[in-house]
Amino acid sequence: MEPTADIALIGLAVMGQNLILNMNDHGFTVVAFNRTVEKVDHFLANEAKGTKVIGAHSLADMVSKLKSPRRVMMLVKAGKAVDEFIEQLIPLLAPGDIIIDGGNSLFDDTNRRVKYCESKGFLYVGTGVSGGEEGARKGPSIMPGGSAAAWPHVKDIFQGVSAKVEGGEPCCDWVGDGGAGHYVKMVHNGIEYGDMQLICEAYNILKNALGLSAQEIHEVFAEWNTGELDSYLIEISRDIMAFKDTDGSPLVDKILDTAGQKGTGKWTIVNSQDLGIPITLMAEAVYSRCISALKDERVKAARKLKGPRPTLTSIAANPEKKKQFIADIRDALYASKIISYAQGYMLMRAAAAEYKWKLNLGGVALMWRGGCIIRSRFLGKIKEAYDTNPKLTNLLLDDYFRGEIKRCQKGWRNVVATAAKKGIPVPAFSTALAFYDQYRSAVLPANLLQAQRDYFGAHTYERVDKPRGEFFHTNWTGRGGTTSSSTYNV
Repeated sequence: MEPTADIALIGLAVMGQNLILNMNDHGFTVVAFNRTVEKVDHFLANEAKGTKVIGAHSLADMVSKLKSPRRVMMLVKAGKAVDEFIEQLIPLLAPGDIIIDGGNSLFDDTNRRVKYCESKGFLYVGTGVSGGEEGARKGPSIMPGGSAAAWPHVKDIFQGVSAKVEGGEPCCDWVGDGGAGHYVKMVHNGIEYGDMQLICEAYNILKNALGLSAQEIHEVFAEWNTGELDSYLIEISRDIMAFKDTDGSPLVDKILDTAGQKGTGKWTIVNSQDLGIPITLMAEAVYSRCISALKDERVKAARKLKGPRPTLTSIAANPEKKKQFIADIRDALYASKIISYAQGYMLMRAAAAEYKWKLNLGGVALMWRGGCIIRSRFLGKIKEAYDTNPKLTNLLLDDYFRGEIKRCQKGWRNVVATAAKKGIPVPAFSTALAFYDQYRSAVLPANLLQAQRDYFGAHTYERVDKPRGEFFHTNWTGRGGTTSSSTYNV
């Protein structure tokens, strides 16, 4: 029997099932496979009933139903499972066939797998897929990278099922070689961590400092979602605040304040340290989740560690002051969000240079403009910034974003200062402002730091009255020598 399927998908969890149905809706014939084969039969008899989706009960059966070049996509847990499936697939495929990893794999693993599969004669694609259950079903953001020769063979499928924005532009394009696609997805997730933490800090001030009810916060978020903060995460936060438990009370108030994470945020922070890029807001977002996990310790500490009461009674009691402070919180959130994205783009720019990728930073903003978790109106402005100046070194230097920071700065500083005085934790708001003030400082106290390093470790320093690149060492105590360090760095 002549093979009829366009693509196979391994993994029938929520994302896999919905992506298959999405592909079917767009006219592609999909072979569905799962390691637990009973899931295949259940899927065909229920969610995929009445579709053109084909089931397979073995990898060999699955491969036999695919047109050439065969395209096999995995949506399985990152790590060992991906490598295991690659090894099982290789004997069943022919040179030129394409293996696709659509999970949240570490980009270094994708680099390795691209080289390995190409050495065996196969093409390999590592693609970020963002948008959750709804995105997979209705149109996700897709960020493919890997073997460039594979792109013409997967382009129609990926762009066909991806989200579309103004003018029908697909939120999918080729990102770059090796692990570039998974790298961009990793940074996406790091920015997602930051966005979520910023919204949570705004929520905390509204609830615990101003005393707003869940319904009132719902109304605030609804208003914010009509302006520059219009985004998926503000939208769902708005909906969460209005959602009632079975007893009619806000469900959000009954959820334990300990946050989980799957590792992509941590990977972003580790890589930023390797590249020397200060993504301070994402780091605070990751560490805030870690602190939240110390629930029992925090409960004990709350009884013993004293500080000011985190209530803004005088502001809350004055309608005009209250309205203005809520506007200041919005400005703090928006300005901090700009810093977060500026840092994320700094990281991608550095990665492109380090790993020899040709990342289209404006194109990345377009891929994130719809379908994904961080989708927002805001991303259109980022695309415009890079379309205007593809060599833009930092988003903060773009005229639009520079103007927005200037507009929001008074409220931003007021929120951070007020929170510090009242003992309200705002780590992401605070670090965003600290980064902004450091970045705009022509002179920082790192001259003293370099003197300290040279004093105890002979690490040398540069001088303001000498050309860059000339290094000097001082015998600070009179007891040291003239030999300087060349390998040890603190």
